[in-house]
Amino acid sequence: MTYSLPSSSRDIASLYINHHGWLQSWLHRRLANASDAADLAQDTFVRILGARDVQVIETPRAYLTTVAKGVLVNWYRRQALEQAYLEALALLPEPEAPSPEQRALVLETLQQIDAMLDALPPLVRRTFLLSQLDGLKYEEIAQQLQLSLSSVKRYMAQAFRQCLQLME
Repeated sequence: MTYSLPSSSRDIASLYINHHGWLQSWLHRRLANASDAADLAQDTFVRILGARDVQVIETPRAYLTTVAKGVLVNWYRRQALEQAYLEALALLPEPEAPSPEQRALVLETLQQIDAMLDALPPLVRRTFLLSQLDGLKYEEIAQQLQLSLSSVKRYMAQAFRQCLQLME
């Protein structure tokens, strides 16, 4: 018995076969690391799998470049976050430094928090950060961002719901 792939799977397979090598080379030129380039090329295609119907992509390389740039930005953000965490760890006295397992858990949590904050609309994120990091009261946030108090409360509720989803 022969099995044929649905047309959308054939389209994705064709896109992958025709452009994966090119995309990996494009990423390698930007990263100067073949291993990271290979990982990010795969991440790009994984993102495309769930994103849209590849039949309607008129210029595959331009589309792949756009998606890959987003993947690359997220990768750089994760790298910067990890580096900042490692630098903070280096400042701790040895007995207080967490174990490798604890460090991995903290890094994973930081990346989840970063992704959660990134998913928030900019004004909601700004409101949340002013409250949680700067310690401003809702009235102060409303004044600084020129919002109504009810908007600040609504934005904070939205951000807290997102935090709760992260914890589940």
